[in-house]
Amino acid sequence: MAERISEAELAVMEALWAAATPLTAQEVHERIGDAREWSDRTVKTMLGRLLAKGVLAHEEDGRRYLYRPAVQRAAYVAGESRRLIDRLFGGRAAPLVAHLAEGEGLSADDIADLEALLKDLKA
Repeated sequence: MAERISEAELAVMEALWAAATPLTAQEVHERIGDAREWSDRTVKTMLGRLLAKGVLAHEEDGRRYLYRPAVQRAAYVAGESRRLIDRLFGGRAAPLVAHLAEGEGLSADDIADLEALLKDLKA
């Protein structure tokens, strides 16, 4: 994915990722429009931007379009995580975890999850 997805565009992508089937612009609006106080036109603008970035695909269904993600959420998260680690922590994950631990950003559950993950990775 060459272009970054903005926070607003991410809200649209999350709605589409959560859907089991492709959605119309109206259905996307119904899922996120009120929470963000967006008009139907704003949602259509976001869909157009995402189409231009190549992260959405659409198909015609009569007089309307059905939108679906062209990028899986896991692939997007992996790319964004890698960009963050590369940009802020020299490409290493350990300094990120250390930063979170120092800033009290890790709960006891987070620490237990990390310990279990490390145990699995070592096995």
